Amino acid sequence: MCGRYAMNDDVNELITEYVAAGGRAEEWAPSYNVAPTQRAPIVREFVDDAGTLEREIELAQWGFWPAWVKAADKRPHSINARLETVATNGMFRGAFADRRCIVPMRGYFEWVTQPDGKQPHFIHSAEGELLSAAGLYAVRKDDAGEWQVTYTIITREARDASGEIHDRMPAFLARELREEWMQPAKLTDPEGVLADLDRSSLTIAGTIVTYPVGREVNNVRTADATDPHLIAPLEAD
Repeated sequence: MCGRYAMNDDVNELITEYVAAGGRAEEWAPSYNVAPTQRAPIVREFVDDAGTLEREIELAQWGFWPAWVKAADKRPHSINARLETVATNGMFRGAFADRRCIVPMRGYFEWVTQPDGKQPHFIHSAEGELLSAAGLYAVRKDDAGEWQVTYTIITREARDASGEIHDRMPAFLARELREEWMQPAKLTDPEGVLADLDRSSLTIAGTIVTYPVGREVNNVRTADATDPHLIAPLEAD
């Protein structure tokens, strides 16, 4: 599972990294503690009204909410989708076909239950590289008639450092797979795309490390999401 992550790059850095337009992401404030229901940057491609392919950085709400789910439905919306079933699960298969996106992150958090409480760990690239998690997005109109974009992060069986801590990890995209993944055209070879994502995420898993961090990150309400100390290694006693 991926239930919290750090995304502390600013919009200009993301524009450069993904060769994308800034879109409507100018309100983004880098965060070391992105939580479900909050908005964070995703990278997506779409065809505009003029028939032009666009790639944008978009601020989207974490928690997948497709247009066909009733607005009165107050159940928590899916923050993760399983790689093993994403192409066939009724909640996600439509988005998997043509609304795939990238969720940039510097790393993510997992927890180990200890006698004195839950101990968070930060899982990230050993080289400090930006990670591109595979995601899906949905677009719907909110109660005010404004377009709202939501997203989910695809996860797989853990093969990285998080395997010591949790049994799931985000499925990460290698740089050479980014464009193929974001293409908005209907998939003609979904099994091939899944196989590529599986191989890619396994390769990147081998570059990922973990360390314990302070428990301030546990409480979203009180933790200062702008504080880099949230991802600082916990000092040994």
